[in-house]
Amino acid sequence: MQTIWPDGMPADTTTLLDALRWRYATKAFDASRQIDASTWSALENALVLTASSYGLQPWKFLVISDAAIRAELRPHSWNQSQITDCSHLVVLLKKRTITAADADRLIEATASTRGIEASLLDGYRKMIQVDLIDGPRSQIIGQWAGNQVYIALGNLLTSAALLGVDTCAIEGFSPTDYDRILGLDNSEYQSCVVCTCGYRSSDDKYASLAKVRYAAGDLIEHR
Repeated sequence: MQTIWPDGMPADTTTLLDALRWRYATKAFDASRQIDASTWSALENALVLTASSYGLQPWKFLVISDAAIRAELRPHSWNQSQITDCSHLVVLLKKRTITAADADRLIEATASTRGIEASLLDGYRKMIQVDLIDGPRSQIIGQWAGNQVYIALGNLLTSAALLGVDTCAIEGFSPTDYDRILGLDNSEYQSCVVCTCGYRSSDDKYASLAKVRYAAGDLIEHR
């Protein structure tokens, strides 16, 4: 069932901006606090609902709950405490390549979901083939897939803030070691970026620091 928001605005502008001003890259989590199941389910669904180029969704999201795995990952994450102390650890994976099978999967899913014949999407299928599978971008497909994953990361950060959940995006880790530990070496996916989620510790000094952002006038230009 499709939701039609009244007046086209499901949340007010103050709520959005307050949430974004409240969030910060959490350096110390309260290890005793866990995200409740309902809130976490909503955040997982936010990841699933993330936009992607062509709608291909070239990603997978690993939620690591096992304390032993987290402990093994921490030394390969610059020993950052968030890895072991957060409520939920998410490793966002990108597809190593895009194949004809990926395009076919999307076309079949689209046809099934929308109740149409797959043949009606032949032109769209050809666009994907020409661009990502046979075209120049096939040579940098890992970079393309990584760009898509960062859209999912941004969506997770914002969604979490709106629900009062703290996060920290982490690039300071060894993807090679993560892939080895998580058994991804021979899979279709590889580690791209990490996001820790939970609730800030009361003694995290970074929580009270003023947010440093350039003025809108320096960053946004209207033409």
